[in-house]
Amino acid sequence: MNLNKSPAHENEQEKHRKQFAIRLNIFFFITFAVFSVIVVRLAIIQFVEGPELRKVAEGDIVKEVPLLPTRGTIYDSSMHPIAYSEPTQSLYLTLDKDYNRADRIQEAKQLARKLQKIFDQYGDPNTKKLTTVDIFKAMDTTYAKGNGYTPRRIKTGLSDKEIAYFLERRDEFEGIEIVEENIRHYDTDTVAVQTVGYLRPFVSSMSRNKYKNIQRNSSEDPAMKYSAIENVGFDGLELLYQDELRGKSGYRRVPINPKNMASGPTELIPPVKGSDLVLTINKEIQVATEKAITEHTAKIRYSGTRGVSAPNAVTGYAVAMEVDTGKVITMASMPDYDSNIWSKDTRTESEWKNIEPYYMNGAIRSVNRPGGGDHPSSVVLLGSTMKPLSVLLGLNEHLFTRYDYYNDRGVTTLGKEGYGTKVRNASSHAYGMLNPVDAISHSSNTFMVDMVGKRLYQKYEGKPGVDVWDKYMEQFGLGVSTESGLAAEYIGYKEYIHEMESGSAQSALAYASFGQQGKYTTLQLAQYTTMLANRGERLKPQFVNEIRNADGQVTKKFKKEVLNKVDFPSEYWDAVQQGMQSKVDAFKGFPYDYRRKTGTSQQRMATGKTIENAVFIAYAPAQNPKLAVAVVVPEGGYGAQGAAPIARQIFEAYDQQYGLDGVPKKKPATENSAE
Repeated sequence: MNLNKSPAHENEQEKHRKQFAIRLNIFFFITFAVFSVIVVRLAIIQFVEGPELRKVAEGDIVKEVPLLPTRGTIYDSSMHPIAYSEPTQSLYLTLDKDYNRADRIQEAKQLARKLQKIFDQYGDPNTKKLTTVDIFKAMDTTYAKGNGYTPRRIKTGLSDKEIAYFLERRDEFEGIEIVEENIRHYDTDTVAVQTVGYLRPFVSSMSRNKYKNIQRNSSEDPAMKYSAIENVGFDGLELLYQDELRGKSGYRRVPINPKNMASGPTELIPPVKGSDLVLTINKEIQVATEKAITEHTAKIRYSGTRGVSAPNAVTGYAVAMEVDTGKVITMASMPDYDSNIWSKDTRTESEWKNIEPYYMNGAIRSVNRPGGGDHPSSVVLLGSTMKPLSVLLGLNEHLFTRYDYYNDRGVTTLGKEGYGTKVRNASSHAYGMLNPVDAISHSSNTFMVDMVGKRLYQKYEGKPGVDVWDKYMEQFGLGVSTESGLAAEYIGYKEYIHEMESGSAQSALAYASFGQQGKYTTLQLAQYTTMLANRGERLKPQFVNEIRNADGQVTKKFKKEVLNKVDFPSEYWDAVQQGMQSKVDAFKGFPYDYRRKTGTSQQRMATGKTIENAVFIAYAPAQNPKLAVAVVVPEGGYGAQGAAPIARQIFEAYDQQYGLDGVPKKKPATENSAE
């Protein structure tokens, strides 16, 4: 037996020894690295996080709980408050133990029953009583609305007896405190309620992008943090000027124990009151507008006017804008409702059903009235109120001149001969020889079809003509945003686009030319009317004159903003102004020269029924326009009877307050009282 190892065998052993050494080194390196990480982490825990963890162990972590600021007041243009906040005392509960545990749920319910008995005995008997279920839900023992240290609002509007009871028995109710906060109130005269808007709790306002972003990008500044139960602007000006109206939160510094519950005395930092808005809307004119719509729709609904019956005229919308500033003096969406209903913690099913058709602003949105497909929405076809713009377009596109004549036979035809569709004037009336001014004055459908619609189609050889029409509409604010800033504003419905896609460009332009191919809001119609009055300036609708801080100092004034300008020769504007000077019975005896255009838009409903909507636009005085007015009464019949009387009352109300000639006609209060 050979005991000597071969060289190959020795090499193999040497190779294994080297591999083992490498593995051993790797093992020691990994072990060293792991222990290094552990040592570093222990050092961080001891020297960096140690003080914080000691606070946790000792219950010394401090959380900052927002204290709600007092919301600013919204005034009308004469400084009459139409949305304001009043102080009220509320009962809050900060959980001092985890009531979500199975062995403590009954304890929480027992506390709810105890509070309910106290509220029943000492609360205001004229207010809605809270049930045990209501109170238990408000306690939020499952932490659905906030952490354990977040105070829960149990009841608002405490009576003096309730306040005295709890203050005298502080030791009996751990975590309960009385907090002064504010309840939003609105003028009971229901002044422009849909325009002003309303509030909703922050936690239930996530459908608004503004609040989604606030929640997503929570500020480190305690003054800018929102409480889940804080009421925030959800619509109208309350939403548009949320940041200014809100002010800044105060906050309560609350020590927290390891169980995330409050554990010790708190420190209070007071909130900063929000700024006030002074609106362009005038209460007297607004109330007069709302009354005019309500009374006139009732009149034509029940008795008719000059034999014209409008039995389904229930809703009405009106906007008045100053021609040289863009200030909205009145914006009405009727019927309206008492927006104080939003100040209640809960609403019954019947209360909600009563306001549901009317709480949205029909002057800027497409809002359906009860009845669904049997009735039009608040956004209707413009009818003949489109004709001044049709003539302007025709003149500017050189489709005809100011002095060209057209033989109006009362009817014209679209399409191929023998297969065409007939378009008629109202009652098929034949007006004979008309120039563009006469065509506006007599409201000739056939002129618009043959001289504008067909010629525009021929000039641009089809579809491009529709694009040209669309460009003019948008320049005059039809089919685009008014830039008012109000939430969810409807930009209109361009039916001529869909007619072109499904039918023909010729029919799209023909029907559009006399107002049967575009549905727009009343605010858009008022902006368009303002452009007719000031000859081409599209103004941003202004709702606020100025913003004032809590000390009453003006921090911002709003000025006229021109969104775009249309430059046409003066003779074109002159022609349109002359065409709009025909008289209407509703303005008989009106002391100012004015310009107007009535519209009666026909609309075929989903049920097959054809209805007529009353539309009316006007501005006054004619030579120095001050105010432009647009009125829409769905199913109101002829514009001259269904809408014009409302516009007349708006002009008169403005004349009383400001004077269409610059001199208010309303006598000062002291002078009235002397008489």
